[in-house]
Amino acid sequence: MHRFVIIVAGGSGQRMACSVPKQFLKINDEIILMKSISAFHKFDPNIKIIIALPKDHITYWEDLCSKNNFIIDHLIALGGKTRYHSVKNALEKISGDGIVAIHDGVRPLVNLETIEQVFEIATINGNAIPYIDLIDSIRYVNNGINKPADRNKYKLIQTPQAFDIKLIKRAYEQDWEETFTDDASVVEKLGININLVPGNRENIKITSQIDLKLAEFLSHYLSA
Repeated sequence: MHRFVIIVAGGSGQRMACSVPKQFLKINDEIILMKSISAFHKFDPNIKIIIALPKDHITYWEDLCSKNNFIIDHLIALGGKTRYHSVKNALEKISGDGIVAIHDGVRPLVNLETIEQVFEIATINGNAIPYIDLIDSIRYVNNGINKPADRNKYKLIQTPQAFDIKLIKRAYEQDWEETFTDDASVVEKLGININLVPGNRENIKITSQIDLKLAEFLSHYLSA
């Protein structure tokens, strides 16, 4: 069974309030996107890696790889105007059968167990996405009215999300819709049931300066 991973790295630095796109920032002297790539390479040195990057970021990324002696082999796909379009472009780089995982480039703390589980369950059942339980109380808000909701009926969804290649390619033949918030929602539009597997809580998505500081702490803690 061939394994692939698409790592989507189309973010900007706006919410970080910095000029460097967030995937190119460092946590503990390691570039975030490189750390994300390395997690999958450690899981399977033979996995085929595809990075979806905006056209304006490709040369910058290639320079970073050269300066940091980053030699993990990977292909580059052009990022699109939305995450959906970036993934669609990256899928065109894949042929044949197998399983492909799709991961946010700014989730560098995904652990091997999460990666193993999504590939294992997707191999058996066609798809798998990781989740974590809510720990805070939540409330449902609608038209200015709010009321408590049962947090046990909701999950926080992470990446990587893994799929049979033929299935995900068929899903991405659909036209883009605003309801496509992640890859699972694209597949679900076909009427396919989505399989949930436990994720790892430290697998945070880095979108702000607070996230960056938290990731630095978690990375140091996990390597201690």
